[in-house]
Amino acid sequence: QVPFAESGGGLVQAGGSLRLSCRAYRSILSSFSAYDLGWYRQAPGQRHELVASIDSDGGTTYADSVKGRFTISRQNGKKTMYLQMNNLKAEDTAVYYCNLFPQQQDYWGQGTQVTVPS
Repeated sequence: QVPFAESGGGLVQAGGSLRLSCRAYRSILSSFSAYDLGWYRQAPGQRHELVASIDSDGGTTYADSVKGRFTISRQNGKKTMYLQMNNLKAEDTAVYYCNLFPQQQDYWGQGTQVTVPS
């Protein structure tokens, strides 16, 4: 069973903002705070791409393409991770997923679609 559920995607014009949420369930719940987590995205015909990661101490990394525009965060008490996306561009269009970092193949969920028209 997939232990994550993503939400918050949508259609937004270039320059706009969205905030994605990732809620943990089931087997991940008891040790959520100990896990390193990541936001990934997959454009049509492409592989999953790491967008940002956050470790158990709150340390973060970002793909060069989103640095300065996206912010990853987590609230361990709520078993939730977030991705604040500002100044969105057409090239950010993709399905966004959360997973452990490094990714676990069996943990890919439904994702949430982000569309930024060009």
